[in-house]
Amino acid sequence: MSRSPGGRRPSDPLKAAEAAFKKATTKPIEDPPKAAAVPGVKETVTLRIDQDVLEFFQEEGPGWQERINAALRKAAGKG
Repeated sequence: MSRSPGGRRPSDPLKAAEAAFKKATTKPIEDPPKAAAVPGVKETVTLRIDQDVLEFFQEEGPGWQERINAALRKAAGKG
């Protein structure tokens, strides 16, 4: 048993024991692992954009979502 300076016992042995137990049994908090980006895998999201911007991408017909994705990739420096 450890004693405090001067050879005296801790003022509250129960608190001292609980603190020692907690220190010995507490696991460090770990961040969850990040999922690796898989090329070509799309994720469904809800995105609020201005109507005129949406109309711009939809003007050319089908494929407007891919065109928005390509523009976002370019803006992000990924394409």
